[in-house]
Amino acid sequence: MSELRLRNFWSEARAAVPALPEQIPEAWAFGATPNHANELLTLVLEGTKTATASALWDMEAESEPVPEVGEFSVILDGHGEPRAVIITTAVEIVPFAEVSAEHAHAEGEGDRTLRSWRETHERFWRRYSQSPRGFAFDMPVVCERFRVVFPSPVTDRSGQSASTESTASSEG
Repeated sequence: MSELRLRNFWSEARAAVPALPEQIPEAWAFGATPNHANELLTLVLEGTKTATASALWDMEAESEPVPEVGEFSVILDGHGEPRAVIITTAVEIVPFAEVSAEHAHAEGEGDRTLRSWRETHERFWRRYSQSPRGFAFDMPVVCERFRVVFPSPVTDRSGQSASTESTASSEG
């Protein structure tokens, strides 16, 4: 991700939403691959995805802080380009086996059922976990709700817009 493009994106966002803070918040992408990041970003921009889940063990292993209500984030596409600003509206930490059907639906993926959410997320954490503890049914999951504060145009399901330049990013 280009620091200049991030600064320009943040300036554009602040011009549209003057209440945004001066300091650029953390920038990150959903998912673990560029394609997954683009798919999830599209769901966010369409308004289908209003929640996400992170393994607390992974956050601890990567020294990442737990999100806080009122915190802004810049969401990147699969090429590391800034595409949206979100604000965290709720955070709850629960065991994997206790994630609610409401949360699963808010994540907007697949058929939006709890069963589908559990299958998808178990598979994801078994494959991509950053923690040596890996996956467990009682592992703590950070369930985050958010809303989009500032979208950037997306013209197709890949998350590409007319102004997107091809840059590599493995952030997820």
